[in-house]
Amino acid sequence: MKYLVLLIGDGEEEPWSSMSAEEQASLMQKFGDFSQRCAEREGVEILGGEALGGPDDATVMRTRSGAVTLTEGPYAEALEGLGGFYLVESPDLDTLVEMLRALPRYDMQIAPVLEMS
Repeated sequence: MKYLVLLIGDGEEEPWSSMSAEEQASLMQKFGDFSQRCAEREGVEILGGEALGGPDDATVMRTRSGAVTLTEGPYAEALEGLGGFYLVESPDLDTLVEMLRALPRYDMQIAPVLEMS
């Protein structure tokens, strides 16, 4: 089954730009560890994933009564920000959660991808 994993910052983490090179390397190692664990686990495959720009870089597109409007900034005012995502093939949710423990401390939203065929 495919799952979309949203990595959500809690607003308390230190911004990337203010981290030392060692802190950045340590954080990136955790992402590498996650990728390695997935590669070694039968039935688990990372299908995609990317880091995302911050809330100040976001654009919201709304359609109301056929009219499209674009608004700069995040969808909702919140302390939490969407930091990135993974699309992962996993035999089940329990296996995925076990793999996700290797990532840095994030709140995560995990949603199964529906097969629409």
